Amino acid sequence: MGLFGLGKKKITETIYAPVNGKLKTLENVNDPVFAQKLMGDGFGVVPAQGNIYSPVEGIITSVFKTKHALGLKTSNGLEVMVHMGLDTVELAGKPFEILVEEGDKVKVQTPIAKMDLEQVRLAKKDTIILTIITNTADKIDSSSLSVENNADLKNGSKVMEAKLK
Repeated sequence: MGLFGLGKKKITETIYAPVNGKLKTLENVNDPVFAQKLMGDGFGVVPAQGNIYSPVEGIITSVFKTKHALGLKTSNGLEVMVHMGLDTVELAGKPFEILVEEGDKVKVQTPIAKMDLEQVRLAKKDTIILTIITNTADKIDSSSLSVENNADLKNGSKVMEAKLK
């Protein structure tokens, strides 16, 4: 049977909201690099508060020196970046507290960071939290959002399903 992978069941990865807030589809994100999915597919959440949780089960693969982003990898090899705010790299880590280290195993809803939303706003930066599959081109066959733009989310709400190649 296994001709053309017909017998092979596609693996689906679910990606969850990393923060309480409102969903923003990537097309609606105020940054062309993310909006055009140049970094990969994913979604944004406009945060209602600053506690950030893991959107997937996996391992922390990188913590950016400027603390504004974290990389994770799932057991199926999906690489996911949680990027806190737009242009927040310029804030040199001040509004962020990272609660995990590289190599840590995390589950969905494991607290991974705190972001001082007020500090980010005072610096005139967008507070949106982006969850991006950075290896979309290599790994993803198709993906779909299970919620609408502007939907209210709780951290741990199911947001996206990605079918792996």
